[in-house]
Amino acid sequence: MLDALPLLPNDPILGLAALCRGDDNPKKVDLTVGIYMDEEGVCPVFDAIRQAQATLVSNEISKAYLPPAGVAGFNPGMQKLVLGENSAALADGRVSSIQAPGGCGALRIGAEIIQAATPGARVWVSDPTWPVHIPLLGGVGLQFSTYRYYDAQTHGVNFDAMVEDLKGAERGDIVLLHGCCHNPCGADLSQEQWSVIGDMAEAQGFMPFVDIAYQGLGDGLDADAAGLRQLAERLPEMIIAASCSKNMGLYRERTGCTIFLCRDSKSADALLSQAKVAARRVYSMPPAHGALLASAVLSDPALTANWQAELRDMCDRINGLRSNLVEKLQASTGRDFEFIRAEKGMFSFLGLSGEQVQTLRDDYSVYMLGSSRINVAGVNARNIDYLADSIAKVL
Repeated sequence: MLDALPLLPNDPILGLAALCRGDDNPKKVDLTVGIYMDEEGVCPVFDAIRQAQATLVSNEISKAYLPPAGVAGFNPGMQKLVLGENSAALADGRVSSIQAPGGCGALRIGAEIIQAATPGARVWVSDPTWPVHIPLLGGVGLQFSTYRYYDAQTHGVNFDAMVEDLKGAERGDIVLLHGCCHNPCGADLSQEQWSVIGDMAEAQGFMPFVDIAYQGLGDGLDADAAGLRQLAERLPEMIIAASCSKNMGLYRERTGCTIFLCRDSKSADALLSQAKVAARRVYSMPPAHGALLASAVLSDPALTANWQAELRDMCDRINGLRSNLVEKLQASTGRDFEFIRAEKGMFSFLGLSGEQVQTLRDDYSVYMLGSSRINVAGVNARNIDYLADSIAKVL
């Protein structure tokens, strides 16, 4: 039976990262996988996480399963982080959530709930979107339509086209939105544009499903969540998939959360019961370590302050890298790359052709996706000049 299964190609992003690891060119530049890296090219561990982990290792006395919803303090901590301390939805008791294995697990649990409520529901996804969105959500049987989002000519959001396309979204449809730091283009909605989406959701009856995987890496924790908080204050229903991979550095710990906003507390309880059953069906029990660390950081004022300061430094560094890259590219190429400075988070499209990207890879060991999407956090003081000069040579 198993002999009938063919060999499948590598994931395009992970496969490209593997090629880069195997490249022996000392000047190689890895701009592929969306992982934050410091000046030394290392994905660092937050000091607050180190402290929380030392305490956990010293005091942990059991490796028993967690409850189905996850670590007790993790869910309320994540709800406040995403929705805000003064959220009316939280005060009204119409919010519930479940710990999930990373942002991917959070997206999958959200999809399971949508499929249970409306089998084969239509999900609208941005063009472009993170490549794993469709297989994660489509694996449960959901259907897809796309809405235009990125304008390659202006390197920004084509909001008029987005609105025009979403006029086709109907009651019962789901609109998947990137909460901040859009992956892969880095072009985000303004607060005024979030308000327009809220107007449309109210008038047309579609439900937003917000993926917020980079909160804190654009303009700060509160600013990055301001758009989805707008929707939460005015809409009766919404699903949010949140991740601790980037803003707490818990990539390998697989720490995420699916948050449900409902009409009332009764519906919120019902959604949580559905989520627990879905989780049992998909992965049975949640992983403990990362959520225990995140819960400790979010519940201890000293650790919270430490973590937030370090996250602000990380955010400032990314924005500084954007500015430096703009200056280097414009000096080396004579072209306008100012759009990179205006984008948010870790990603940007450079606007190169597939052939130019391939030449960068083959001739200069500069690795980026075929779409010319780069991980800005892969840039550092040691490689930025080489990167800019290499790009100039292929233009």
